[in-house]
Amino acid sequence: MATIQWYPGHMNKAKNQLEDKLDLIDVIIEVLDARLPVSSRNPMIGNLVKKKPHIVVLNKCDLADPVQTKLWTHYFQKEGSFVISMDAQHNTNMSALIKLIKLAAKEKTEKLIAKGASNPIIRVALAGIPNCGKSTIINRLVGRNAAIVGDRPGVTKGQSWLKTKTNIQILDTPGILWPKFEDQTVGYKLAACGAIKEDIFHADDVALFVIKFLKAHYLNDLVKFSRLSKERIEELTDPDILLEMTQNYGMRDDYDRFAIFMLQRLRKGKIGRITFDLR
Repeated sequence: MATIQWYPGHMNKAKNQLEDKLDLIDVIIEVLDARLPVSSRNPMIGNLVKKKPHIVVLNKCDLADPVQTKLWTHYFQKEGSFVISMDAQHNTNMSALIKLIKLAAKEKTEKLIAKGASNPIIRVALAGIPNCGKSTIINRLVGRNAAIVGDRPGVTKGQSWLKTKTNIQILDTPGILWPKFEDQTVGYKLAACGAIKEDIFHADDVALFVIKFLKAHYLNDLVKFSRLSKERIEELTDPDILLEMTQNYGMRDDYDRFAIFMLQRLRKGKIGRITFDLR
């Protein structure tokens, strides 16, 4: 298994800037990929959220296994976090998120109101890994395209405060990974779901990782997508499955091309609603 790692300089700078602004922040929203509730959780962010009211957003829930999303929601609730699952791309649960932000900041705002403030400002920071949907959530909250959105990791490079139509101000931060994945499985899961730049890894290696995972946990989805029978899948090695899938999709022996195609389909939910971190 080839090593996958990506930690460019702007990520370390963003982490330091977030730490510097922590005293100004009332609520931290930790945006996780619902397909990767553990693997998309940056341990460096985890150390920061312990000091502030904290909301866990399980974003891209439309792409994740709904049973697993429900289990992970209960898990984070027992951990003591405010939790919400959402599909920011299609603007689901946004009003519920605003209510949750106000609930998380209630202690602070009540103190300010008691001192005579009217409609005090709530300052919120969104943090998470690249391509987890932070910028889309921000744009929904702000009501305009204030944050740069892309379907590739590393689009947001700087930090900025943005105003909403309510009393909430938002700090947009770049996606932040961490210097070293102790478990390379995490790197492969992140690569599969689009959190790591394409030129950092070999697509066929990640496709083989996905095939192995689907065989073990989402066999019916693999059968449908691969155009192979269960019996054929069981008798083939993973590399041979990849080769036969390549042929079934008319790409002859160009398995590199097919691997990229497969990962693109996976990320769009076209293989199925897949969760890679299982409870």
